[in-house]
Amino acid sequence: MQRLERRRQVDQLALTPRAANTLDKTPQSLVVGPASEVLSRNWQPNGVLLIVGAIGAVTRLIAPLLIGKDKDPAVIVLDAHGKHVVPLLGGHQAGAEQLAMELAAELGGHAVLTGDANSQNRLALDSFGEGWGWRRSGSRDNWNQLMLTQAQGGKLLLLQCSGATFWQTTAAAQEVFDANANANGDRARPAQLNIGPQSSMSCSWHPASLWIGIGCERDTSLSLLERAVAAALAEAGLAQEAVAGLASIDRKANETALLALAQAKDWPVRFFNADALAEVEVPTPSAAVAKAMGTYSVAEAAALLAASDKGTLLQPKQIHHAQNAEHGAATIAISEANQPFAPQRGELHLIGSGPGDLAFLTHDARAALARSAIWVGYGLYLDLLEPLRRPDQARLDGQLTRERDRCLKALELAEQGARVALISSGDSGIYGMAGLALELWLTKTPSDRPDFQVHPGLSALQLAAAKVGAPLMHDFCSVSLSDRLTPWSKIETRLKSAASGDFVVALYNPRSQERDWQLTRALELLLEHRAPSTPVVVARQLGRAQEDIQLHTLQTMPVKEVDMLTIVLIGNSSSRLQDNHVVTPRGYPGAELA
Repeated sequence: MQRLERRRQVDQLALTPRAANTLDKTPQSLVVGPASEVLSRNWQPNGVLLIVGAIGAVTRLIAPLLIGKDKDPAVIVLDAHGKHVVPLLGGHQAGAEQLAMELAAELGGHAVLTGDANSQNRLALDSFGEGWGWRRSGSRDNWNQLMLTQAQGGKLLLLQCSGATFWQTTAAAQEVFDANANANGDRARPAQLNIGPQSSMSCSWHPASLWIGIGCERDTSLSLLERAVAAALAEAGLAQEAVAGLASIDRKANETALLALAQAKDWPVRFFNADALAEVEVPTPSAAVAKAMGTYSVAEAAALLAASDKGTLLQPKQIHHAQNAEHGAATIAISEANQPFAPQRGELHLIGSGPGDLAFLTHDARAALARSAIWVGYGLYLDLLEPLRRPDQARLDGQLTRERDRCLKALELAEQGARVALISSGDSGIYGMAGLALELWLTKTPSDRPDFQVHPGLSALQLAAAKVGAPLMHDFCSVSLSDRLTPWSKIETRLKSAASGDFVVALYNPRSQERDWQLTRALELLLEHRAPSTPVVVARQLGRAQEDIQLHTLQTMPVKEVDMLTIVLIGNSSSRLQDNHVVTPRGYPGAELA
């Protein structure tokens, strides 16, 4: 549990007095108290309780605390070694099943999932939208009926008006919906699941696609703004759960009620100057507003600007006046963006999948993969991870040389609120996608950035070294021979420096059909400073079924057998080949080792 706390997966640790007495030293942050009191104090909606103990005992402890499906926290039970993770309560709506899978991957354990949707590989209709950054609405009875119809094998009618549709390609989604009815927009019966901004008592998921433009008098009351927004949404038949944010003129950037509303709802606010607003065509311009603000529109123009070029005005401006003890006045307009915007919910996980064998995939990477709703990467790398992909997780294959496109798409989805895994082979931070993704992420304003995490992976040079002994025991470097992104003159300068500095050298991207001479030139440069007998490791398809590892020397290395699936390790002046192993001593001759 302390490990999970360090990784910020646990906010607070608590022990019973008896358990605390077994500690040599009790941390100050540790809560000590009877289990029933600790559970009662932390029993709240949207909370998560991780309990180490016997399921029977935990069941008896929580039984008196149960309130209802939408008011109870997620309760997850772990054994003392973290080998079994059981979502006991709140499997879907409170997210217990999803968290259990992530914890099991993190701890190297097993998630014990007994829910119908998971055991039958069905899409968890009442929770899957969380992974895409959507918010849910609809009556409990309707959701219960929807889940019952799904469990009985009935085909459902879907109507999706906004948000990413990649989830529809998953194996879990394919078995749920009436594809013909969905495609043809069957109007004979209402959709049983709606995805879009419309407000409905039926089961709905709402991507964050609505922008609310607000103009208001100075010191307008917060209650007036809240009432005005609710009234505008209701009149337009739109759901508050679909709101992406607020927009106004920059002269309102310090308006207390406007900022308070945004904070209370966790909505970002975009402010525009009068010149930008004046360029937007609106249906109801106002000369009075132009005289006061320097633009004929604030609410409508701001809503449309926030929604970008392809935004659509769904609700023209409405003016709301103060009532009772309120003061001020507010103008409200609502637009819909072409793409959702919820970066505060989105996550971009840069994952190094290792050389290929799933045995080399880190627990950290497994947990991130389990958390992500969609995996983005080059097809070969996704294929290697395919055994870990659940039926409810989407994959988006990209072309080998289109790294920037993959990064942009992954970042776009994360900005919409989705949890996205962007996958590289080896380590994402070593000739992988992490650098390019981070550069693109940094071009966004801080408020528009989704969460960004790099998860380390096992690099090919590490596995190649492990397979042949210990060639990296002294200073080493890696050089990519691909001149697609780096001029060959720069690569040659680095090779000369590595050769003269007597580094052990790892060569990535050593040879392709179009680049068939660079490897020979690299060997020539190294031979200027190293003996022809210097050991060379040629490792191809590491961690895969076709793995082939050969030991050669600089003089005998078969250049024509090397390709882009190969990594080459070249020893330094002290490296030696002996009994089919390569070793580089930790020190040079005459050096004393501590």
